[in-house]
Amino acid sequence: MKTTTLTTLLRAALATSLTLALAALARAADAPDNWKAKCAMCHAADGSGNTAIGKKNKLQDYPPPEVQAKLTDEEITKTITDGKKPMPSYKDKLTTDEIKALAAYIRTLKK
Repeated sequence: MKTTTLTTLLRAALATSLTLALAALARAADAPDNWKAKCAMCHAADGSGNTAIGKKNKLQDYPPPEVQAKLTDEEITKTITDGKKPMPSYKDKLTTDEIKALAAYIRTLKK
């Protein structure tokens, strides 16, 4: 009887873990869509900041290796979460996982 209960609990834990992992992957896959919807209008599709708003606000050009090297993941995540004038905060608009996925997406923009 105890073995059956333990097996059932292990199966339930495995199913829960798998569901959470798949949900995280799905959110990570949304990073390019979130970039397009929330970031590209200012930062440009390629992260260069080469837009009217980006030029006006002298936004960071993310692709250069030296820029990528000096930015930490924590700084990127904090900026997305809390905002940085004139950029709004996204902590109430995106989940923590979506913000982390966006920070990781910025790393894919390097030249």
